Amino acid sequence: MRPHLSRYWLNAKSKPADPQAFAAQVSTICTLYAYAILLASLGVHVISCDEMTGIQALERVAATEPMQPGQVERVEFEYVRHGTLSLIANFEVASGQVVAPSIGPSRTEADFAAHIAQTVASDPDAGWLFITDQLNTHQSEALVRLVARHCDPTVDLGVKGKSGVLKTMTSRAAFLSDPAHRIQFEYVPKHTSWLNQVEIWFSILVRRVIKRGNFTSLDDLRAKILAFVEYFNRTAKPFRWTYAGRPLQA
Repeated sequence: MRPHLSRYWLNAKSKPADPQAFAAQVSTICTLYAYAILLASLGVHVISCDEMTGIQALERVAATEPMQPGQVERVEFEYVRHGTLSLIANFEVASGQVVAPSIGPSRTEADFAAHIAQTVASDPDAGWLFITDQLNTHQSEALVRLVARHCDPTVDLGVKGKSGVLKTMTSRAAFLSDPAHRIQFEYVPKHTSWLNQVEIWFSILVRRVIKRGNFTSLDDLRAKILAFVEYFNRTAKPFRWTYAGRPLQA
């Protein structure tokens, strides 16, 4: 018995209602990762996309004391808060680079749609395949209208909550996932954030920049995140993805 230890877990109620559909979704994502380089050669960007919200701009009231023989690095405990920012990041699976990031005060439906619009504008004639989670802003009316303008301008979208493509999140997700579209979204199953490669990059960002950072303002925080993106991209390589969709051992 070790009462001082604990860990997170998911109870039986959190298991997928349809294991076969779950396995098919996971297999689709893993297949996209496996063929991302081939798709890139055909002019299709495979993008792992998500938000990192509430990034705090904390300014330490005293300087960090560097590591010395016999003494670990000392980070000042007290700090001044300068607010928070949200980062919407794109991890390009084939190259391993972070492309067209968006940094702002929020991550609303409009923010995410604007982020996708600026990403597509970076290569307007290419195909775009975004891998993301099932957050409502990733299946929004604004996103549907954006994709429709680019891929299916004559479609009758209907009315949100009442009819047509816009009626429900399910109908909107089906439209956004349509493989006939040049801009397409693939959604990871619920409780599988580990399946989204951008989450690996977020952990790198936290360790290298956020955790030990000292930020004098929101502008300083934004500048340091963007500087790290530029630094990271200089030597970026695709992640070596070995999971192939088979169930993990408990």
